Amino acid sequence: MSYISLNSDKLFHNFNFLDALFSQHQIDWAIVGKLLCGNATFLKVLLDMTDKEICDSRLSNLKTIKKISPETNTIYIKPPAKRLARSIVRFADVSFNTELQTLKALSEQAVIQEKTHRVVLMLEMGELREGIMLKDLMDFYARVLELPNIEIVGLGTNLCCLNGILPDEDKLKTLAWCRNILEDQFGHKIPYISGGSSVTLPLLIRDEVPTAINHFRIGETLFFGTDVYADKLIPGMHQDVFTLHAEVIELSEKPLLPTGTAGTNLTGETPEFSEEDRNRSSVRAIVDVGLLDTDYNNIIPTQPGISIIGASSDMLILDLNDNPGGIKVGDTLEFSMNYMAVLRAMNSDYVDKTVIPRSAAPDLDDITKSGGFSYI
Repeated sequence: MSYISLNSDKLFHNFNFLDALFSQHQIDWAIVGKLLCGNATFLKVLLDMTDKEICDSRLSNLKTIKKISPETNTIYIKPPAKRLARSIVRFADVSFNTELQTLKALSEQAVIQEKTHRVVLMLEMGELREGIMLKDLMDFYARVLELPNIEIVGLGTNLCCLNGILPDEDKLKTLAWCRNILEDQFGHKIPYISGGSSVTLPLLIRDEVPTAINHFRIGETLFFGTDVYADKLIPGMHQDVFTLHAEVIELSEKPLLPTGTAGTNLTGETPEFSEEDRNRSSVRAIVDVGLLDTDYNNIIPTQPGISIIGASSDMLILDLNDNPGGIKVGDTLEFSMNYMAVLRAMNSDYVDKTVIPRSAAPDLDDITKSGGFSYI
C-alpha cells in the first residue's frame, strides 16, 4: 500500500524559521492545518510542536483537534454555514464571518452554551471571494456589536485564493484604516488585523507590511517553504516535509506505442503518440497509487531518469528508460509533492500516513544567521 510520510525534523525547522521571522516583527501567527485533513497522526505532530492557534475550514477537523488537545485555540476560517452554528460555537474558539444572519445564530448558540464566541470580520479587498463590502462595513459592525455573547476580536481579508489578486501595501493600509475608523466611531478596541497569509510573507520580509497588521495565518509556507507571492522557494526552508512512497507492483520492458484502435481513456482523453517511437521500447514500472489518491501532474519522482507516463484510478505508470537504477518489483519509489498532491493524498483512505519522528530540534540560531529573511 502506498503511503505519505511527514518529516518532523523538517516541519519543526520550518516552524522555527517562521516563528523567528514573526517575532522579529512583533506579529502573532496561527497555523492553517487544513492540509492535514483532520488526520490525527499528523495533527499530533503539529500540536506537540506548538501551542499556537490552529485554523481549519472543516468543522470535523476542529473537532479532532479539540479531542487531541482541548486547550488549543481553534479558528474556523471560512464563513460558517448557519445550520452549523451550534457546533461552531462548541468546537471553534474563533470564527471568520461575513453574514449577519449567521452571526445572529452564533450569538444565540453562544448564549445557550454560556460562552463568548470571538469573531473576525472578513472584508472584501478585491479578491471577490468572501468579504463584507467596505461601503457596508459601518452599519454591519454596529449591528454585530449589539449581539450578546459575540466579541469582535479582529478584521481580516483573504487574497490570492480565487482570482489570484495579490496583497500590496495599499490594501493592507486600507485594512488598518478600517480598524481606525471603527474604533474612533464606536469606541470598541479591535485587537487584531489578520491581514496576512502565506502570500503576504514576502511583503513582510521586504518591510512593506504596515505595523498595524499584527496577525498572520500560515499554512502552505510552513509545510512547503514556498514564496506563494512569486511562486518560488524560500531559501533556508525545507520543501520536502512530505514524501509519497509507492511500491513497484509490475516491471517489464514494453513498447512505447500502444496497438489497436484508440478510444478515450479514463479521463476522457485520447492520448497522442509520435510515430518516431514506433518499434521502440523501454522498461515500464507500475506502482500502487493512482488518480483516486493523488494528482500525478503534481508529483515528481525523486530518483533521476524516471518519468510519469500516466495513471488510472489506482495505478501509476512510469517510464524507467533502460532502468539504470536497477529497480525491481517490490522496491519502493519516492515522489516529491506540491500542495494539491498532498491534499489529495491526505484525503484518500487508500494512502497510509506515516510520521518520521524528530531526531533533534533544529538550531534556531542557525536559522536566523542564515540570512533567510533577506532573500528578496
